[in-house]
Amino acid sequence: MFSGKQKLRVIGAFATLATLALSLSCTGFFVNPTWTSITIQPPNPAVAVGFSQTLTAWGTDTNGQRSQITHNLVWDLSGASNGGTVATLDPATGILKGVAPGTVTVTASSEGISGTATATVAQEVSTMTITPASQSVIDDGLSFATFTVTSGSTNLSSLVTLTAYQNGAAVTQITCAYDSASNTQHCTPGSGLVVAGTSQTYSVVVTYAGYTGTTQVAATLVVNGA
Repeated sequence: MFSGKQKLRVIGAFATLATLALSLSCTGFFVNPTWTSITIQPPNPAVAVGFSQTLTAWGTDTNGQRSQITHNLVWDLSGASNGGTVATLDPATGILKGVAPGTVTVTASSEGISGTATATVAQEVSTMTITPASQSVIDDGLSFATFTVTSGSTNLSSLVTLTAYQNGAAVTQITCAYDSASNTQHCTPGSGLVVAGTSQTYSVVVTYAGYTGTTQVAATLVVNGA
């Protein structure tokens, strides 16, 4: 049996060992997570000339956790599509301001990891037109409908987003993308979208950051089952 002093020595030794073990576990086994990827929100920023938008950066760490990055974050701009100053971006706050119509690449960097997004700056317009008003296409996965979006004599096709809708819901099986060779938008339905021998009608809606009108601009897309 231990005497009183011996018991105190044993208890003290255990306490010292416990403290040492805890210290080793904290420094040797637990490593602070680091970023593995960064994404920018919104993923496709769009502002009108003279207006601003605050961007945010979100990181996924080595533990698979996703959170907003608020420290050690740097913002940068590059790749103005028109060769001039399209936008300004505060490197500390992520505030994007439109200067001239066009697109630029936005980069958010932290701890050696970067994420990018394409930002669009749009000139304000009160009217827009999409032509033709109606198109027809088959759903073989290769064919596409061609649309042009204009305001007066200005072709806005490179700066707009076209989205297909049916019954108020976006149709992800129809993809619309800008074609630089023709300066138009191509809308391609996925293969087998519509039952063979039948057709479905969709609304192709135009989204443009600088549009100030109150009337939705859209065209009709008829997809025929191949």
